[in-house]
Amino acid sequence: MKKLTTLMMATALATTAAAPALADGHAQKWDMPMAYSASNFHSENGVKFADCVREGTGGAIDITVHPGGSLFKGADIKRAIQTGQVPIGERLLSGHQNENAVFGFDNVPFLATSFDDAEMLNKAASAKIGELLDEQNLTVLYSVPWPPQGLYFDREVNAVADMEGIKFRSYNNATSRFAELTGMLPVTIEAAEISQAFATGVAEAMISSGATGYDRKVWESLSHFYEVNGWLPRNYVMVNNDTWADVSDENKAAITACAETAAAEGLEASKAYTQFTMDGLAEGGMTVGPAGDALVEELKVIGETMAAEWLENAGEDGAAILDAYKAMK
Repeated sequence: MKKLTTLMMATALATTAAAPALADGHAQKWDMPMAYSASNFHSENGVKFADCVREGTGGAIDITVHPGGSLFKGADIKRAIQTGQVPIGERLLSGHQNENAVFGFDNVPFLATSFDDAEMLNKAASAKIGELLDEQNLTVLYSVPWPPQGLYFDREVNAVADMEGIKFRSYNNATSRFAELTGMLPVTIEAAEISQAFATGVAEAMISSGATGYDRKVWESLSHFYEVNGWLPRNYVMVNNDTWADVSDENKAAITACAETAAAEGLEASKAYTQFTMDGLAEGGMTVGPAGDALVEELKVIGETMAAEWLENAGEDGAAILDAYKAMK
């Protein structure tokens, strides 16, 4: 009996000694919904981030990634994080510019059309975005840009007049407005539903990156991709503030370090994915190339209208972001 008691005490002491490795005293299971397919570079980056957090916290925080809108649809992810239905998740923030126009800063047409410009614009906006999200019970961990947005069609398009009446897949206020100004008919469709929407004729066109089209094999329904470099929207990985407050300082430091790595690696992956997906669309049978000069000029006029509307809606906060961005260039 004495030996058994001694063994039990030794086991208890060993367990207690090991507890600091978990920092918060127990492992926390975090579900992380993501809207895009498992093969998309954002989702792959999210899995690497989760692995980094698991290792960096000594298993104290175990993140399970749920890609493809399998846990929550894209439009519902932000609300799910805010309300604590999940502790963490990823969302295209511009999808919520109906809540605050500032959230659409990265969807202003032709404002930032390269990765370098998009990073400067993000730097100019990051403090205000962080402040607005904090008011909504959210903390930004990292964000990653999509490749430049181009136009997909099921036909050849050489002018805005050719777009009249085309059913256009939209994913936020900016894309819906773009459809209206070009005479197209906006239809809201989640990323996970794109393939079916095009296959069934619910949509016939969209503005998106080569990445989205490649992931969804849109060459099965669409024929043309026009490079216009309209903008580079960003996905944000956010954590619930209440959840974040319960994380130890040690584990916060580990997660923040993983987030910095994810931001840097995600940016490089986005750059690399740009040409890769262009090649993939062409290999799938699509006509891929820059839009014609006449079409680009017409689109820039529409872009000026949208930029003016955004600035009016975003007010002083939007103007401050633009001023800061221009000062960096």
